[in-house]
Amino acid sequence: MSTSKSPTAEFTGWRAALWPIHNDEFKKFLPLGFIMLCLLFNYTLLRDTKDTLIVNSAGAGAITFLKLYCVTPAAILFVIVYAKLTNVLKRETVFYVVVTPFLVFFAIFGFLIYPNIETLHPSQEVIMQLQDAYPRFAGFIDLYAYWSYSLFYVLAEVWGSAMIGLMFWQFANHVVRMSEAKRFYGLFAVIGNFALVLSGQVVAFSSKNVQQFYATKEEAWVVSLYILMGFVVAFGIGAMLLYRWMHTHVLNQKKYFDPALQNHPAKKKEKPSLGESIKIILKSPELGLIAILIMAYGITINIVEVQFKHQLGLYFQGDRGAFNAFMGHYSTTTGILTILFGLFIGSNILRRYSWFKAAVITPAAITIGGVLFFAFIFATDLVEFMLNAISIEAVTAATFLGAGIVILSKAIKYILFDSTKEMAYIPLNDELKTKGKAAVDVIGGRAGKAGGAFVQNLLLIAFATKDVILIGPYSFVVFAVICFAWFIAVKALSKKVDAAVKKNEKVAAKAKA
Repeated sequence: MSTSKSPTAEFTGWRAALWPIHNDEFKKFLPLGFIMLCLLFNYTLLRDTKDTLIVNSAGAGAITFLKLYCVTPAAILFVIVYAKLTNVLKRETVFYVVVTPFLVFFAIFGFLIYPNIETLHPSQEVIMQLQDAYPRFAGFIDLYAYWSYSLFYVLAEVWGSAMIGLMFWQFANHVVRMSEAKRFYGLFAVIGNFALVLSGQVVAFSSKNVQQFYATKEEAWVVSLYILMGFVVAFGIGAMLLYRWMHTHVLNQKKYFDPALQNHPAKKKEKPSLGESIKIILKSPELGLIAILIMAYGITINIVEVQFKHQLGLYFQGDRGAFNAFMGHYSTTTGILTILFGLFIGSNILRRYSWFKAAVITPAAITIGGVLFFAFIFATDLVEFMLNAISIEAVTAATFLGAGIVILSKAIKYILFDSTKEMAYIPLNDELKTKGKAAVDVIGGRAGKAGGAFVQNLLLIAFATKDVILIGPYSFVVFAVICFAWFIAVKALSKKVDAAVKKNEKVAAKAKA
């Protein structure tokens, strides 16, 4: 059976909708899917663990300093190093060279660094002296005080963007044909969310069930970390073995991979520089509005997440095992909800309703949820009265409400926000669809990820505090302003997108006639 057949020629019923893969394509599709599962499994596990380490030591406020001053420079440095490696090494070798140092560090952290953490970290006396002498730099001092946790956090963040956004998708785009991509890529998303479910359960099980065998929670947490980092190393090695197997058993057959038939462009278009990106966006109102969408989501979700994780830290009161178990269930729930939302709700919304109605759901959900969440944080008399009536503490309510809001927001983002954002490029000309999209990725992507951290970072320094609750009212004002701008951008873009959709429908109607 040839893979050059029509993508839907042999599929009917449930298989056409849920599993449009030819039997002889399993040899190519399954290892690719499992490579993605291994990389995403590790990312989810590392993401949950990094939050547990930082929130229960330096506090949620340290996240803003890490994202702004450590993660962003590290990500840029990684891209530079990666570009150098691709110039001197083969594509396959680059994968092993990039993955191996991460696995080595996570193994060393779990089995050597953390068991000797008291010796390696500076003493509390030294840290207190520094904080008393430089109160406005308390956030930076915490990064030094818990330097190994900070390093773990940075590498865990870089793993997500490097392994998934760069390593996997570049490999997939290189070996998957256009006719295959239309069927493969949607299923990769399902596999990716299944990885969230699986890794979330591993985190929850290893963090919670181990405690019953040890006298203290700290002893149990050390063993839990052994297990978690062992899984990271195992799944990382698994990804490399699958990658190697594809090169020796799949990609050496023209049936599965033929460079002449891969539909690759003759010349790769270079991404514009930062300065060129700003000029391109300023010349196009549409691109500016799309950039606002991306930045608005990044800033608002970051503001809510930092406050939520602070409440989570208060709720578990330093119990790392319980905290990590909660994060495991949190990841599992996110994966399940995203899969169900995408299959039964999100896809129907995109098909049946206008672009505006689909696009406005994300800011509406985050705005409503954020207002409710901050109301619980502020603990007004009315909120306290309502909570007392049902015998629920404010911290408990804020923790689970925050988790629910973030989980729902991410599910909606993955299905509706990402899809409508891409549809917004329809009215643009070919140049703006290529250079413009790259420019928005440079400006909007960076600003969205760092914007929320930057705002809260300035507030923490200005008020000389590490307590994110104290800057809560000011963060909420920023949150509200950004949400308002988000709604305006969605409304403005909807006119352009709706006009483009109608134009395409007319062209299609004429073609049929």
